[in-house]
Amino acid sequence: MSKSTDPNKIPVAAATVVLVRDAIDGESGIEVLLGRRNKEIFFAGGAWVFPGGRVDPEDHGENFAGEHFDENHPDFLDVCRRACVREASEEANATISANDLVFMSHWEPPMEAPRRFSTFYFMGPDPAHELTADMGEILELAWMRPVDAISRRNEREIELIPPTFITLALLERFTSAADALGHYRNNSPEFFITRFAAHEGVQCALYQGDAGYVSGDASVAGERNRLTMSDPWKYERYGLD
Repeated sequence: MSKSTDPNKIPVAAATVVLVRDAIDGESGIEVLLGRRNKEIFFAGGAWVFPGGRVDPEDHGENFAGEHFDENHPDFLDVCRRACVREASEEANATISANDLVFMSHWEPPMEAPRRFSTFYFMGPDPAHELTADMGEILELAWMRPVDAISRRNEREIELIPPTFITLALLERFTSAADALGHYRNNSPEFFITRFAAHEGVQCALYQGDAGYVSGDASVAGERNRLTMSDPWKYERYGLD
């Protein structure tokens, strides 16, 4: 993970939960829970996102004495799981268990981002009860198939941020919630540290493994692990293990 001594650039720890269920109404694949953020919020205002937010002191438990804020602390993932439980409850009235949450990925924006979050993504099963938006931070909730959410974004019906878009693209392949949960339970989490670059006038978000990632040159031929933010957006990933 990238580091900085500038207090304004040190990323804030955050946690996000991707709740999944089998698609209904005869559709194939899975659905994920997304919420539309209040457009008045500075970060990702108006975008559809997974439930989540910054890690709060209360997430560290009763015995918190200051050391658990370190992301390298062995208990930190449990802290993030508790943050996911709290955020899901606050934003969607969802009752979920920390024990069900599987660490799937970590995201960190580039240094030039105006607000930086070190975000830990977890996957969990559908809470199987009625969900309601908090009508403050989240104004609307919807279960969407990943392919539909991506299509709606590219048709400009909804807004997505790059980590949400890429996560959806990675989830398109799963035929059931059990398959998705099993995959992330049995495989190591992925780490995405974003590097922006332009290619032929189009902005690209590059990630480790892309041929242009180290140099910051998106024109370099070879392996691909990038989000091309043209019209439409497209996540390209090939040549990677």
